[in-house]
Amino acid sequence: MSESGLTSGDFTEENEPFALFGSWLREAEKSELNDPTAVALATVDDHGMPNVRMVLLKGFDEHGFVFYTNFESQKGREVLGQKKAAMCFHWKSLRRQVRLRGEVEVVSDAEADAYYASRARGSRIGAWASKQSRPLEGRFALEKAVAEYTAKYAIGEIPRPPYWSGFRIKPISIEFWHDRQFRLHDRVEFRRAVADGPWEKVRMYP
Repeated sequence: MSESGLTSGDFTEENEPFALFGSWLREAEKSELNDPTAVALATVDDHGMPNVRMVLLKGFDEHGFVFYTNFESQKGREVLGQKKAAMCFHWKSLRRQVRLRGEVEVVSDAEADAYYASRARGSRIGAWASKQSRPLEGRFALEKAVAEYTAKYAIGEIPRPPYWSGFRIKPISIEFWHDRQFRLHDRVEFRRAVADGPWEKVRMYP
């Protein structure tokens, strides 16, 4: 029996996707060896070409799923350009997958400041030192930049860079998938026409 009170065969009785996701994430935090919040983030560039990479989920609630990045990075530019993105979680230990997609909004300055302040000091320095996704002439250049910002912010708080913040994906669909024998998987999609609208639940063929 899972924490949600649902067995692996009847999770589809859940009618609220965020509660179900929270239950699955808590179980993944107990069973995944590394980074249960790791998620593949898919974006599209100005030419319509897709991109995907792993990021870490830093928060979620009924408003959406939050991650943070350098807005001048490739993914930052692509999200800002299209204002749409998708995510895919895969928890191998649980044989489960969650996919979601939707429009994207920038988190508030207060949210970004709070999360940035919670990061390790070295990570905050790194946010200043790294020109993310741009050509690097050599490792020494990065190490030099880290040293310079470490000296600059040797005392006191390290401010959040103006180009570093977070995105919130406001899903219009969330699909839950659970591996079953003979590839007859359980697959349920929650969908809605607009973010913050009512959910429709549809059971899908595997």
